[in-house]
Parts: sequence; structure tokens; C-alpha cells
Amino acid sequence: MLRIGHRGAAGYAPENTLASIKKAVTLKVDFAELDIQATKDRQLVIFHDRRVDRLTIGKGAVEDMSLTDLRRLTLPGGHVIPTLEEGLKAAEGKVGVMLELKVPGLVEPVLDILKRSGFSSPVIVASFFHEELLRLRRLQPAAQTLALLVASLVQPAAFALDAKATHVGVAFESLSKPYVDALHKAGLTVFAFTVNEPADIQQVVGLGVDGIISDFPDRIPK
Repeated sequence: MLRIGHRGAAGYAPENTLASIKKAVTLKVDFAELDIQATKDRQLVIFHDRRVDRLTIGKGAVEDMSLTDLRRLTLPGGHVIPTLEEGLKAAEGKVGVMLELKVPGLVEPVLDILKRSGFSSPVIVASFFHEELLRLRRLQPAAQTLALLVASLVQPAAFALDAKATHVGVAFESLSKPYVDALHKAGLTVFAFTVNEPADIQQVVGLGVDGIISDFPDRIPK
């Protein structure tokens, strides 16, 4: 059972911050899941929401702000929004990273930063934009990709196979044992998100998933 820390370890530190990544490292997760967006000047930052309003002292869309603009904003506890390079440096040699592409058009910039940084820990690239994953696999056939989905489907594996994904991430409320079995039969690795309560974690473990994404990854049995 792989343990994936959601937005680092969002149950213990402000989400997607370096502190959250470092907490995930101390909890010995297998992967730290991080959300990736681009600024107005095409710098990649680790941030979930399309707008900064909920999490910072500012207002506006990430894509309308420069990196300098974002650096002026603080999150709870005085944390700043990290760049992808900073997040990779915090994880390097300690944990793998799951990079969720929150907007289209990030495949090439992400690959460039991974190459320039020399990041050597495992990487899974995830997205709800399945065409982005297909593009990534065309550029790097050996890449590990994870197609995200909220609902259950009549043809369980079609969405992931069309994207040539190696993994799937499904909202845990939509999962069932037959659904997980069908995904496994298609040769896919199955992760459940975002599972926080101990009873829910126990239930999802019983479905036979390969990994769980949680704000509290230390609650997930190894």
C-alpha cells in the first residue's frame, strides 16, 4: 500500500508549502502530491486553487500574477507560495512526487524543470486533463502518469487507457471492489483520493487499491 501525502501533508501544515512537503518527508510517505500551475510570466508554482483568495492575503487569479506578485502574498503561518524547483529540492532523495497539472499547457515546462533539476526520486504526473497525460506519454513513453476521475463509469478503464495512463486516481466515494478489480484487469495501478478518516481508510484498503492519497498519510497502513 503506497502512502501519498495530499498537497504535501495538508493535515499537518499549510497545503502545498515547503513546510507541508517537509512534513510529508518526516512521515515517510512514498509520494508527496503537489499541485502545479503557471504564473503570468510562465513560472511554475505549487498551488491548488486557480485564484489566491482562499489561501492567501491577496485576491486574483494565479495566471494573472507574476512570480514576484505571488511572492508578496503569504499563506497561514507566513508561508510563501513555492516554485516547483523549490518543491523538488525539498523532496529530492527523500520521497517521490506526484505532480498534478492543474491547467493545460504545462507538460513541456514540467519536463524541462525535472530535467534541469536532475530530480532523481520517482515522479508520477497526474491530471484531470487527460489529453495532457497523453501528450506526456507521447513525449516520454516511459513516464508514469495518473488519470484522475471523480465518478464511476460504465467502462471503468476506458478513460485511462485512452490517455495511455499507467495509474488512475479515483475519488474514494466512487470506488467499489468490482470497479477496482476492473481497473486492475486493465493493467492499471489504482489510487484512491482523498481519504482522511480512519474508518474510510480501512474501507478503501479492503477494496484492494494500490495506494491512498490523504491529508494524514501516517494513518495509512504500510
